[in-house]
Amino acid sequence: MQKPVISRKQQAILLTILAGVLWGTSFPAIKIGLDYVDAIIFVFLRFLIASIVMFVAVLASGKFEVKFSNKKLLIFLGLTNGVAYLLQYIGMNYTSAAKASLFINLTTIWVVLISPKALGEHFGKHKTLGIIAGIIGLLLVTTNLNLEIISQGQLIGDLIVILAGIVWAFFIVYNKILVNNEKGLIQSIIWILPLTLLPTIPFVLFSSSNIFLIPIEGWMAIFYTAVFCWVIPYYLWLEGLKHISASTSTILLLTEILVATSISVVLLDEIITLITGIGAIFIIVALLLVSKQPNNNSTKTTQLLKVTNQEQ
Repeated sequence: MQKPVISRKQQAILLTILAGVLWGTSFPAIKIGLDYVDAIIFVFLRFLIASIVMFVAVLASGKFEVKFSNKKLLIFLGLTNGVAYLLQYIGMNYTSAAKASLFINLTTIWVVLISPKALGEHFGKHKTLGIIAGIIGLLLVTTNLNLEIISQGQLIGDLIVILAGIVWAFFIVYNKILVNNEKGLIQSIIWILPLTLLPTIPFVLFSSSNIFLIPIEGWMAIFYTAVFCWVIPYYLWLEGLKHISASTSTILLLTEILVATSISVVLLDEIITLITGIGAIFIIVALLLVSKQPNNNSTKTTQLLKVTNQEQ
């Protein structure tokens, strides 16, 4: 009796969901870590350690190469990732955590709006319904239908965090171009990580925080989020992104919310309500719907890849 063969798309879906699960653990880890570490220092050390770990791992494997393609694209991805993180942490100083979570996860909407123009992606019935279900689930889980959340915080903080989500949408969309045009993903990650550090350096230089005074709990949170919430899930996500669309990937990554909520209930004594539970069901339905969506190659994506190659 032959064993069932898992298609590349099914493998991509599993890898993306696994990446979402690991990224979901970052929310409670960061919340705990911020009790011991300044936000900007946390971001800087997180990506510094991630860069060092990645470099050492590749160097030890004997696969390190100085040569790499898509220089402009790698620089763009690294800088946009760093800018998005800075905007998120700066904005969270001026708005509520609940609103920040909502605005950051609106990245799903921005990707849906950007990907047809940038990648020529088309939406079938299943994907369209999945996107709608995902957005409804997102709003229910993050707001719990508490309209007072909208009035919390300051307008400037809201706008900064919304901008962070938009920047991340471009990061997600152009990662799709990277995985379709880059054979050595490991090499790409090596250069994207240190480039992510660049936008944070000016803020670190003027920070009054002392790195040497960070307690062991803070370092544990930094190391965990660096390795298990960035290096590993980013690689898994890129591998999955090879065989699914950018918009499908963002819907699958809503597993982050499910995982983050579950862990927060268990470890941080946060309460799950009926509305939150219904929102979780909507997200699960969204995952099932987009998983059924056929994965068609885009002509426009191919054209963009050709243009990228010609610019090198």
